[in-house]
Amino acid sequence: MCVGRATTSDEPYSPVERENNPMMMNTTLEQLRGLKLNGMAAGLHDQLSSTGMNSLSFEERMALLVDREVNWRGDKRRERLMKEARLKYPQAAIEDLDTRSGRSIDRKSLMSLVLGDWIDSGHSVLITGPTGAGKSWLACALAQYACRRGHSALYQRVPRLGEELRIRHGNGTFGKWLIQLARTDVLLLDDWGMAAMDAQTRADLLEIIDDRAATKATIITSQLPIEHWHAWVGDASIADAMLDRLMQRHHRFTLTGESLRQKSKTAKQEKNPDPS
Repeated sequence: MCVGRATTSDEPYSPVERENNPMMMNTTLEQLRGLKLNGMAAGLHDQLSSTGMNSLSFEERMALLVDREVNWRGDKRRERLMKEARLKYPQAAIEDLDTRSGRSIDRKSLMSLVLGDWIDSGHSVLITGPTGAGKSWLACALAQYACRRGHSALYQRVPRLGEELRIRHGNGTFGKWLIQLARTDVLLLDDWGMAAMDAQTRADLLEIIDDRAATKATIITSQLPIEHWHAWVGDASIADAMLDRLMQRHHRFTLTGESLRQKSKTAKQEKNPDPS
């Protein structure tokens, strides 16, 4: 007489039976998605479609599912950080940086910065050079890499900062926004020194910089040489305080060379000549 394995009410299906029961597995997948374990659900779906997974133990398969969920959440967080950063050039990447001679970018120094602790240590990165030299692109590449490493970032054009501040003072959100900026890991201030500032904007900008001094990283791009920044601020006391905080721990890059915008425009014209 042959006696089969008894099945208890607590475990109605064996692992093999469970995998061979499409309805049960569909229910499990829906439950995982309902719990917002989308990475684990995708991993389980892939495992069910792969015959090679049958040779792995339960512990090994579970480890793969957990790893899939961790990676999925990391990817979603990076996507969210990039969206919130609102970078002018979100596609800019350090890996694509042009460091050919004539640009005055030392790749060794740049990579030392990128792979260092400038964000956690609250350093300033000051990028100057003529129009079209690639200052904003380089700054966005640094901010994009920060997002890829799990840091928050925010892009802000300085010429529009005054208008932004007036709106926030008017609708009562300035204080909340100031706190948000103070918590942002990397603040990118683009086109510094291009337009004059009024007294209120100067005072607010000092508050923004003071909140970040030595604790959060700040990237500044400017056509104006650093030695002219003091005069641009327009108030000696505020300029002293502002530059003192920015220059405490800073990295300086001065870009040179012909305009990359003009170079790109010329290349497009050569590729698509005017038929007239």
